[in-house]
Amino acid sequence: MKKNVIFIGLALIVGLLGGWLIFGGSTNDGSPVNDLSDMSDQHNHSEESTDQMWTCSMHPQIMQPEPGDCPICGMDLIPAEAGADGLAANEIKMTKNAMALANIQTTVVGNAQGSDDGIISLSGKIAANEENNTVQASYFKGRIERLNVNYEGQQVNSGQLLATIYAPDLVAAQQELITAASLKESQPALYKAVRNKLKNWKLSDTQINAIEESGAARENFPIYATVSGTVSEVMAAQGDYVNQGQPIVKLSNLNSVWVEFDAYENQIAQFSVGQKINITTNAYPNNDFEGTISFIDPVLNNTTRTVTVRATLQNRDDLFKPGMFVTGKVKGVTQTMENTLNVPTSAVLWTGERSLVYVKTNPNEPVFEMREVTLGNRSGEYYQVSAGLNNGDEIVTNGTFTVDAAAQLQGKKSMMNQQMMQDEKVLMGEMEMNFSNTFSSNFNEALPSYLKLKDAFVASDVTQVSTFARATAKKLKTISTEDLDTMEKQHLTKSIEMLDAITTNDNLENQRAHFIILNTNIVPIAMNIKSSSNYYVQKCPMANNNKGAVWLSREKEIKNPYYGDSMLTCGSVIDSLK
Repeated sequence: MKKNVIFIGLALIVGLLGGWLIFGGSTNDGSPVNDLSDMSDQHNHSEESTDQMWTCSMHPQIMQPEPGDCPICGMDLIPAEAGADGLAANEIKMTKNAMALANIQTTVVGNAQGSDDGIISLSGKIAANEENNTVQASYFKGRIERLNVNYEGQQVNSGQLLATIYAPDLVAAQQELITAASLKESQPALYKAVRNKLKNWKLSDTQINAIEESGAARENFPIYATVSGTVSEVMAAQGDYVNQGQPIVKLSNLNSVWVEFDAYENQIAQFSVGQKINITTNAYPNNDFEGTISFIDPVLNNTTRTVTVRATLQNRDDLFKPGMFVTGKVKGVTQTMENTLNVPTSAVLWTGERSLVYVKTNPNEPVFEMREVTLGNRSGEYYQVSAGLNNGDEIVTNGTFTVDAAAQLQGKKSMMNQQMMQDEKVLMGEMEMNFSNTFSSNFNEALPSYLKLKDAFVASDVTQVSTFARATAKKLKTISTEDLDTMEKQHLTKSIEMLDAITTNDNLENQRAHFIILNTNIVPIAMNIKSSSNYYVQKCPMANNNKGAVWLSREKEIKNPYYGDSMLTCGSVIDSLK
């Protein structure tokens, strides 16, 4: 047994020694390893360290060849990932594969030429001519026993039976007629009055005579259509109780229809009532139709910044259906300005309030950024752009929606989230508040304490933060709220509430969280009063979980109260109050 153990141990030692001689004692090319310097030569990283770039975690557009501080926020730079491109905040980069799959194409502005024939193109759709709409109502009170017209789109002809109604009042009126008929020789005035009563309920002379001759009252009476048309709305159901004059169906006469176009604000002068307009539709691509402008909306739509231009179109052959999309072309006056550029219509995204294009910012890489433009007239398949682009800019002309979707997925500015990314200046500027001179004077007295509170946050001094928060709250509590409207009172009350919360809190991060809410209430007040001094509205885009937060300052220089020394210069001036 002892000999077997010895033999096994010797075999293991020999095996390990042979493995080291075969694999461990030579390099990959078979040459022996002499010293550690030879091994280090095989793993030379000098080239990697030379190419290493440094970036900011919050501002990836910053790319520097050596470590240091971010020139925007002052944070320490970190090693950039391999292949990082240093895109700006609102730039996106797409892969070449994605570009090919989406068939994204670009055009250099200035090379695209639109027609200069003065033809203005408008987009619109067919609508029912409301002048020809009629409502068929019940002429007497009762219960609908049978409804013969019960779905939209049904064709109705004049004299057609619409419904049958049980009318107790009409039964009583028939009994009066039967009684009056026996007295018509002695009391002709009574007899005539009863017949007229039934005529007012839209009973014909034939129906009245039939009742008189039969001597029996009918329980159910028919309602007939008085006009022809197409059912656009069914306004009652079988079994419903209806009152006299209550609508049963709504009819539209589609022998003529309206074509409603949206015209831009700067195109209004090109149109006039009675003007001819050439209309085409995808349903009949080889046919052109002529309409006449019959109405121009006197009120501008504040949401879309357009006016409705309406044309009347004859439709005796029933070719046009309400809801169909059409294109109209009107001969207008060409207004070509010196700085106007033409871009294809496929390049423009229209949100209803603004027109957007995607510009290729890097000529050698698929890097894009959204840009707002100002449109002029549409000329054929081109828009005139009067502002927002420069001659030589390269824009996306095919696959624009795909680029916008990629921007949205990456959290960058896009057509869909443009509204959420507006500056605080715009959002707060829209809060119109009215304050008296007395309020403005009292509020101005509280601002010095507020500025000391801000400076205490910059210094990250918890004790001083509480002290100046208490002093600011004390000043604001002396201001009378009797003459304030609801919104103004809520902003002042919330400001005091946040100041009290800061005063009673000894945790700096919690105090800064309350300071964010304080500024969302106190800054709009400051923007709507008569200031006794000049102030700057400043914003840190990283505060409040990257949603951004504002504050007031007397100095233009940025001193960030939300991060203090860690990111003292992070932020920018978004407005100034004078």
